[in-house]
Amino acid sequence: MIATLVIFMREGIEASMIVAILLAYLNRIGQRRYFRDVFIGVGAALALAAGGGVAAYLTIRQYDGSNVQTVFETGTYLLAAVVLTYMTFWMRGHARGLSGELRARADAALTRGARTGLALLAFQAVGREGLETVVFTLAIIFSTSTQGALLGASVGLVISLAIAFFIYRLGHKLNLSRFFTVIGALLMFFAAGLLADAVENMQQLGWLNFLTHPLWHTGGLVSEGSTLGDILHSFVGYADSPTPLQVLVYIAYLATVLFFFLRVGHRAKAPAAPAVSAPAASAPAASAPASSAPAASTPASRTPGS
Repeated sequence: MIATLVIFMREGIEASMIVAILLAYLNRIGQRRYFRDVFIGVGAALALAAGGGVAAYLTIRQYDGSNVQTVFETGTYLLAAVVLTYMTFWMRGHARGLSGELRARADAALTRGARTGLALLAFQAVGREGLETVVFTLAIIFSTSTQGALLGASVGLVISLAIAFFIYRLGHKLNLSRFFTVIGALLMFFAAGLLADAVENMQQLGWLNFLTHPLWHTGGLVSEGSTLGDILHSFVGYADSPTPLQVLVYIAYLATVLFFFLRVGHRAKAPAAPAVSAPAASAPAASAPASSAPAASTPASRTPGS
């Protein structure tokens, strides 16, 4: 539950920031009539991501208990860990200039006179977030209870929408740089747990036939099948009978990525922490003045293909 809550909150805030940047820019240049095209692109992206996720889940569940399911789950764990790691580091290194790039791409679409250009821009930007979320969610569902994962996803989405509302409608401020640093560091633990799950599956499949004897058994204290054990497993990769290889991979990954992630963040830290603010509640959600645009170029404004 906690893992999907954090992921949906993070991805929801990021996607909402992308949409808000587009709408605020269109409003500033007097092109509010194109709002509908942006919303069409957003809706199509969400529908595609949700449909693809449900189709993948139902397909693999047909092979429940077989090696096919184990292989698919292993691939999902590895892909989710790689994408999560890349995504987090990428945002820390490239996010500051992406708001300007997003506005430039919107200008290009308007210059060509193709209204579908804005819809495609929104589709690509939000679609990437949606596909990432689907991969992460599938990985969590395969490693924990479906009910808990869906509950966490719902709560995380509600929180992300509430945060976006308070930022853009009520004039509240959020230090996005610090927010995404903390969330990114937490998700590194989730990625480490996914790698440990992948190692466990590969040992069960006979692909890794070494260091297979469990180091300890803590099932009597906190069973992996209990509610607490399920929560700990889904978020930090807790296992009541881990093998030495699982522990080594978990510690090696976590130590390496946290060291570089925090060091990169320290080097890139600006003298003043960036914050996103919005006009008063009486202003529309997308009517932020031009002076607020730079604040949206914090790590929430990642666009595809960059």
